[in-house]
Amino acid sequence: MAGAAFYDLEGTLVSTNLVHTLSFYARRQQGLMESVKKSAATFLSLPLFAVSDQYSRKVFNDLYFKRYKGQSEDRLRYFAQDLFEEVIKPGIFPGTYELIEKSRQQGLRQVVITGALDLSVKPLMEHLGITEYVTNRLEFVNGVATGRLLPPVMAAATKASWIRIYAEREGISLSDSFAYTDSMSDLPMLSIVGHAAPRLANTELKMKVITFPQRRKGAKKTKRNPLRLCAFAGKSF
Repeated sequence: MAGAAFYDLEGTLVSTNLVHTLSFYARRQQGLMESVKKSAATFLSLPLFAVSDQYSRKVFNDLYFKRYKGQSEDRLRYFAQDLFEEVIKPGIFPGTYELIEKSRQQGLRQVVITGALDLSVKPLMEHLGITEYVTNRLEFVNGVATGRLLPPVMAAATKASWIRIYAEREGISLSDSFAYTDSMSDLPMLSIVGHAAPRLANTELKMKVITFPQRRKGAKKTKRNPLRLCAFAGKSF
């Protein structure tokens, strides 16, 4: 059975996060005053976002995605390419291309699992040549965002559940697969693959990857110490 490389996105492959995307759209409202109002609201919400993300990813998602309520789907998609060119593309870590290329050379399928929105992720996936990815999706009614997400909501344990279902459906060996993330909230995702590779959030060490020793054929499988999986710093919302 083939393996796969499962990537978190923000803080792992790119330096940008959800707030960068929200700030970008806040500055592109219809009318100067509305843009100023939205930008100020986003800025004032930063402490609340940070605290809620530490407390609960679900609480953070509820607070964060409500900021999109009333936004036009057409407008969000219209500016998606500009978002990629101006914000996301410059934030791609230099080592991302090398990591993905080496992973492909090992015959691993490339899969991105992220809590970011589909409309902001698609141009990046096209740029990286990754065709398999799962994202969060806003609910729209009559072309207007309700501020709610469509299920399943990609966060924490949901990512691990999605990976299990995907692996079973596609015939992927999880013991031969890798997972990359920079966030403690993705511990469930790291724990179900054979090669967990948390990425250091420290700026100077950003592109280093911590990998676990290869298990020799015939060697007795040892239980991994969960503390080793937590040996990295930082969260990116």
